[in-house]
Amino acid sequence: MATSGQILSRDGQAPRRDLPQDRVDRPLAAFARDYAEGEAVPRHSHDRAQLLYATAGIMRVTTDAERFTVPPGRALWMPAAVPHAVAMPRGLAMRALFLRADAAAAGPPRAAILSVAPLLRELILAACAEPLEWDEKGRGGHLAALILEEIARAPALPLGVPQPRDARLVRLAAALAARPDSALTLDDWAARTGASPRTLRRLFQAETGMGFARWRQALRLAEAAALLASGMAPARAAAAVGYASAPAFGAAYRAAFGVTPGTVQPATVAVAHSA
Repeated sequence: MATSGQILSRDGQAPRRDLPQDRVDRPLAAFARDYAEGEAVPRHSHDRAQLLYATAGIMRVTTDAERFTVPPGRALWMPAAVPHAVAMPRGLAMRALFLRADAAAAGPPRAAILSVAPLLRELILAACAEPLEWDEKGRGGHLAALILEEIARAPALPLGVPQPRDARLVRLAAALAARPDSALTLDDWAARTGASPRTLRRLFQAETGMGFARWRQALRLAEAAALLASGMAPARAAAAVGYASAPAFGAAYRAAFGVTPGTVQPATVAVAHSA
């Protein structure tokens, strides 16, 4: 039974959003929508793979396995049938593509943040200007072929942060995602979550494959990468995610991503009107 455009998924776990882009008989279909600040899409899934791209705003996407912070100029590849929730803390100009199973072979096998080259960016915006049932032998068909080529060439970026499953860790992770600069220690979080520090250490290692300190650093660096891509200066980004020392932030960022924060170029995006 459909409720607000959502249908229970095949596994009964997450509602499936029922959109025309999931059903149209084309290799790919574009979706354009602007979301207000603080708006969110609850946990759901789609029958088709998606390439989620924004011309403005930052989106936070959470799957059962990972959390992704996606700035403008990057895109999130989401395979079909993967439950996920989307939050838009600063508002979002979404320009997305839905890919039929045959076309989805161009993307990676699991959720990942992809670097979006200028050509792919323009192709996404052009696809949003096409009708839902575009001419397969005309401009729409040419755009689709180029888009699939560019998706296949797009490098994946190591910006996913493992998502815990235990309810206490989920609350902790959400609080730190909202305030990555929090200086609370694991002992402090134990008092707030009602679990012992030893239990939290064991759960973090078992559910994320990381100790708490390493996991928090991964979260902070992913958030910092989004801030840098949005144009924030390295020193401000370091402070915003909890680094008291700019050199320490630079060293951690270089170790994680192979480049220094100062070399990150803010994403240049073109703003398109909603289709």
